[in-house]
Amino acid sequence: MIENSEVAQHISSLMLEMSGKINESISFVKRECTAQEFEAYRKASAKVMGYILLEVLNPIYAAHPEMKPKGLK
Repeated sequence: MIENSEVAQHISSLMLEMSGKINESISFVKRECTAQEFEAYRKASAKVMGYILLEVLNPIYAAHPEMKPKGLK
């Protein structure tokens, strides 16, 4: 996907940061909203995070395996 290692590292960092923010938002919604709202939000957020992983991060890590964080599957 991205051959330039500096660009790939920057994108990886940004995407991991965004995933962390989405996780924070899920926790916030769980605390502040109804169970039904939380479930709907959690499912939608999981789709976004899955897309980030499958379509952005995994191709970057395939080209630059040294960038893949330990523990990320």
